[in-house]
Amino acid sequence: MINFENIKEISIPNLNGGNGKVTANMFISDNVKIMKSVIGKNCSIGVHTHTTSSEIFLCLKGTAKCILDGKEEIIRQGECHFCPKGSAHSIENISDEDLVLFDVVPEY
Repeated sequence: MINFENIKEISIPNLNGGNGKVTANMFISDNVKIMKSVIGKNCSIGVHTHTTSSEIFLCLKGTAKCILDGKEEIIRQGECHFCPKGSAHSIENISDEDLVLFDVVPEY
């Protein structure tokens, strides 16, 4: 069982060249990262390529604009975003509240 309340929260400013900060509680093992991430209002994660992993996230709260390989996707609460290995994406909070995500990043 992973209890995010027991995992130290970290704050990452301008993640991958994005705006503002992202906070995250990360469980990390040899082949996967599982995290709860919060992207504040008007904040973003810049474009980055997943060279050794894929990423899937479930939007728990808020609305995100994702650019995946140049194509825009709007992800709302209860919806998932998938970035396959070898693809590039960015994530922007476009809501008036925090964007809360449950992320899984398997390494392979």
